[in-house]
Amino acid sequence: MTIAQLHSECKPVILRGGSRCRFSGQASARPAAAQLQVIREARFYTRLALGIVRLMRTPPLADPHGVVRDQIAHREKRLLATLRKTVFDEPRNPFGRMFELAGCSYEDLETMVGRAGLERTLAAVHREGVYLTHDEFKGRTPIVRSGQQIPSDENSFDNTLVRGLIGTMSSGSRSRGTVTSESIAFRLYRESYYRFVQEEFRLDKRLAVAVEAILPSQNGISSCLKTARVGSRLDHWFSIGGSLRDSFHYRAATNGFVLLGNLLGARGCYPDYLAPNDYSPAARWIHQRIAAGLPCVVETNVSSAVRVCTAAFDDDLDISGTIFLVGGETLTAAKRKTIEDSGCLPYPNYWMTELGPVGYACRQMNEGNCVHLFHDAFAAVSHKRLAPLSNREVDSLSFTTLLPSAPRIFINVEMDDSGVVEKADCDCVFSRLGMNYRLCHLSSFGKLTGSGMSLVGSDVLEILEVKLPQELGGAAGDYQLVERETSGGSSIELRVSPRVKLTSVERAREEFLTAIRGCFGGSLVVRNWRHGDAVEVVQEEPLRTSSGKVLPLHLLKGD
Repeated sequence: MTIAQLHSECKPVILRGGSRCRFSGQASARPAAAQLQVIREARFYTRLALGIVRLMRTPPLADPHGVVRDQIAHREKRLLATLRKTVFDEPRNPFGRMFELAGCSYEDLETMVGRAGLERTLAAVHREGVYLTHDEFKGRTPIVRSGQQIPSDENSFDNTLVRGLIGTMSSGSRSRGTVTSESIAFRLYRESYYRFVQEEFRLDKRLAVAVEAILPSQNGISSCLKTARVGSRLDHWFSIGGSLRDSFHYRAATNGFVLLGNLLGARGCYPDYLAPNDYSPAARWIHQRIAAGLPCVVETNVSSAVRVCTAAFDDDLDISGTIFLVGGETLTAAKRKTIEDSGCLPYPNYWMTELGPVGYACRQMNEGNCVHLFHDAFAAVSHKRLAPLSNREVDSLSFTTLLPSAPRIFINVEMDDSGVVEKADCDCVFSRLGMNYRLCHLSSFGKLTGSGMSLVGSDVLEILEVKLPQELGGAAGDYQLVERETSGGSSIELRVSPRVKLTSVERAREEFLTAIRGCFGGSLVVRNWRHGDAVEVVQEEPLRTSSGKVLPLHLLKGD
């Protein structure tokens, strides 16, 4: 299959991803909101099932290495052709209006890319107002350039050349959520990355283990499917299942999807549920396989990797040599050390629901939070800015999508993540393919990402400044959420000013968790926090910055 044929395929499939919390509104609207959520989830999972059927009936790419090399060789030419059709020839596209206000025509852009290269051109047009913040993309703030407001909605950035119908949803506190739809072409292309990971780490010689959540997160199901698609299988899936009362329908739906995948040849395994705050069964399972001469690779989030390694240490279990492929949050120096102290090897990956996989670490990336940028699919530039809610200067990353089959057309879109783009000089599978750039010092500055869960800062603000004062008393400024880093992982601390006369800290904790749970995907966040006993309420004054400011979210995390 040629690259042109690949990108012309437009049958839809699923996208790995998670969900962000949406504030559910006033108590009187909760029954209607709950009914709407049930309807949305039923529709979503029906489409997901159709996507799995279509995916499993489509053969993988015969030559993924050749397809990726061809895309890298023609990345600028294909991007310009895509932008001409989707941005410059579409008068309602917000990026088209931004280019117009910046005084940049298609011919100007083409000339700039030819002379200066793609990344330098993107940095230049960013300075002239061609960019999109995360809040602008989500519809939380209007797009204003040169004093003019640019109309946009949730569909404004869809790739009009692709007709994907099945996808994933991330929600927001003031909208129905963001639906990302993928075509077969995009899914097959994205699938190639896991083949490269398998080749780089020789995963065919290891047992595959997942410590992943069940629905509404698709990560565990995705692990079952993608291992099958590369000719392997998932040997065991440990999961956090919540209680039967609040998660029975998610457990049932998860089992249904595993069964569907197996009927289509996936050979996946059903989740093995961990008891609350207990990762020792996973550590013991890995220890027993290693003792039998069977090395393992574990796919999970950073905090769960830390907890598995801590459990192994506490129970004197040898799991050394295990590879942990981790994501979902920053791999800090403290967390890396905890994993490495157990004799294991952590390698981060970088995913976003709206973009898909952005980069993976290779075997030579043994320090920091660093990945190879998928240079074929994304252009990344950074610029200095003050981070919202944290009052510090960061290197904010902006991403531009390059694949003609990408679900969205993004130009310099910020995702509230910071990092540095550098040349990669390692000799690995990714570098040999032409992915010679890496993203280093990756971290999130606009959301809390501990315990493998992400909460957007502006979503949590509404709970801290409106919901909790309504339910518990006090006012905006009396509540603060702090993420604390320890060698054993991350914890979430809800600080409540002594001015608020709490009847009990347990009630405050439950009100907070109830507010988080009242949204599509919120049950997943609460389920993970409860399992890890990750939320603590303390009645103390909110922390202040060095300048004396009180920030509702304390996002300054140490190593």
